[in-house]
Amino acid sequence: MKRVLVFGLALIITLLAAIYQKLTGPTYPIKFTYSVSEQTYKAKLIRSGGSHSDTQIILELPISALANLYYKKYRVNEEYTQVTFMPINANQQAAYLPKMPSAAKLEYYIEITDGPETIAYFRDNPVVIRYKNPVPAWALVPHIIIMFLTMLFSNLTGLQAIFRMHSYKTNGMITLALLFLGGMILGPIVQKFAFGEFWTGFPFGYDLTDNKTLIAFVAWIVAVWLNHKETRPAISIFAALVTIVVFSIPHSLLGSELNYETGKVVTGFIKTLMMF
Repeated sequence: MKRVLVFGLALIITLLAAIYQKLTGPTYPIKFTYSVSEQTYKAKLIRSGGSHSDTQIILELPISALANLYYKKYRVNEEYTQVTFMPINANQQAAYLPKMPSAAKLEYYIEITDGPETIAYFRDNPVVIRYKNPVPAWALVPHIIIMFLTMLFSNLTGLQAIFRMHSYKTNGMITLALLFLGGMILGPIVQKFAFGEFWTGFPFGYDLTDNKTLIAFVAWIVAVWLNHKETRPAISIFAALVTIVVFSIPHSLLGSELNYETGKVVTGFIKTLMMF
């Protein structure tokens, strides 16, 4: 019974962490509400686009309403380009952001005109969209599944170590193996397809996705090594805590970013430093 309860708790923690990471990530669509003709609407503003086609932004709007989309290159001192929303059916209008190279970013905002009144949404804090190349399913799907299993086994190992269950040693080794395959092998392959670079973490950059994977990997190497001949559950508990903390950091935060001046892909942190 204890094993079932521990596994169930590990699964719940993993699911909650995955949901939190997804909802707080910088590529998750921004939801907002707006009113036209005294009627309230909801929309999602996309923050992740493909480099192979234009990105469609859709608003729930009556045909009589006028809306414009304004965009420009992120961190570049240039004028905004205006695109007018056009009806695609009786209740929706759409505008398009142009396709961009992988790791490129655009910032955009929206204006909606309702009679004599025009309201700007996100003009003072524009929405940022990052572009990526398509990633083949044979690389992306196993990466996602294995990283989920990594989190699950990490949490399971930590909980088993807390309750002094001897199986924590075996599951610690499984966690390390899964992290190596999903994070250190498939992770760079996915990033290469998406952004053209295998690794932009330490020592080459400050990509948090790469660096958090590296931190967790080192933590589990130490935990497995120190528990190989001895019983040191506290080390495995620490590795599990490190893993859940670093993997709660949203995916793509301070990730690969195209430098428009040099045409090279850098990390968001490095690009920020270059602005000063």
